Amino acid sequence: MATGARSRVCAMSYLRRSPLAAAALFAALFAAGCGSSSPSGNGVESKSATQILEATKLAASEATSVHIAGSLVSGGKPITLDMELLAGKGGKGKIGQEGFTIELVQTEGSVYINGSAAFYRHVGGTAAAQLLQGRWLKAPSGSGELASLASLTNLSKLIDTALANHGSLVKGAKTTIEGQPAIAVSDTAKGGTLYVATTGKALPLEIAKSGPESGKVLLNRWNQPVTLTPPKNAIDISKLQSGG
Repeated sequence: MATGARSRVCAMSYLRRSPLAAAALFAALFAAGCGSSSPSGNGVESKSATQILEATKLAASEATSVHIAGSLVSGGKPITLDMELLAGKGGKGKIGQEGFTIELVQTEGSVYINGSAAFYRHVGGTAAAQLLQGRWLKAPSGSGELASLASLTNLSKLIDTALANHGSLVKGAKTTIEGQPAIAVSDTAKGGTLYVATTGKALPLEIAKSGPESGKVLLNRWNQPVTLTPPKNAIDISKLQSGG
């Protein structure tokens, strides 16, 4: 097998094995806390933790878009996220792990990634880095090597995971998140806390997890415009696999 083809196969093998483990990690962080935000004077401060959760589910299910940014630790390794999600359409942003960065776009049934030179070198060696540097890779969003990464751009699935019923919920203290008044809802079993806006709609503002695998993710810019554009001249992963 030619060096270029062999490097491309190595890269695809790595993506199949470990697409940064981001989808599972992000879901795990969300699963650590459940929460919502609410309109000014909507009375969420007086509600129970479970009632706040229900108010959040309703508000979040009606959202059209959100910006998610933050970092978490898994297995002692930090992961960063900076994503814009558009309900029913997909999303875009960046994911970082172990010094590597991947740009991600999911739209119109396809997912695209563009790795840094360091990432391509790590997964496929120098030849792959030279071949793929600056290039976008393309695959179906519903199956295959990049499907788990594509799930990071699915607003509905992430909200469902974030607001699923978890352990024993306890309402915490009032605070502010990025200057917005909020109330905390904590999961005592899993060590996660969700901060819920007490002004505006009942939307989550932040999810934080303590302990060895700690992290914090901010959720803001709810219902703001998001434009998704498929990258031009992306390389179809199926062609890499076949060496074409």
